[in-house]
Amino acid sequence: MKAVCLLSGGMDSSTLAYLAKSEGYEICALHLNYGQRTESKELACAQKIASLLGAKDFIAVNVGYFSQFGESSLTDKEIAVEKYDPARAHIPNTYVPFRNANLLSIATSFAEAKDADAIFIGVQSLDYSGYPDCRPQFIEAFQQVIDLGTKDTTSITLKTPFIRMTKTDILNVGMKLGVPYEYTWSCYRNEDKACGTCGSCHYRKEAFAAIRKQDPIVYEE
Repeated sequence: MKAVCLLSGGMDSSTLAYLAKSEGYEICALHLNYGQRTESKELACAQKIASLLGAKDFIAVNVGYFSQFGESSLTDKEIAVEKYDPARAHIPNTYVPFRNANLLSIATSFAEAKDADAIFIGVQSLDYSGYPDCRPQFIEAFQQVIDLGTKDTTSITLKTPFIRMTKTDILNVGMKLGVPYEYTWSCYRNEDKACGTCGSCHYRKEAFAAIRKQDPIVYEE
């Protein structure tokens, strides 16, 4: 079996790639640079994880047009990345408009070209940021897009095993699989020391605290 794994270099996608490997899939790692602030760090982490997994392929694709679109603090440096706010009622400004549809479209092209059986993406919808393109309904709809938009002889299953898990659940899976979290990166702001206050840092720190383990990366605070 062969699977395309969307590998950002973050905690969830790295755990997902290890899970796919444990299920017997040969890994084709796909990393997307969409103009995010921490791209250099994310790329290095993704390359390291792919190497440790013995990935059959590692492809990095530049989709920097998101920086031209703007409207996200991840791709527009003039917009400050919001701090995590438990009372927040709006979608955070780290949301990149319709990003996952773009990434999954590229992953589908890669998967069909490689005759892969599955695409793994580490979206979750429970305790994360409320991004609309992480919802189960979106994933179900995109599976239909894959089925309709590929050759009749192509069969690709979109796999999202973490979609109804919390970050703590995902970390527990990763601990059992031996994921080297020292080679992963979650911070939205920085590439040297994680800020500790953005939404992504918050959920990562909360998960490690919940399982009473030390996070191996360094934080500013």
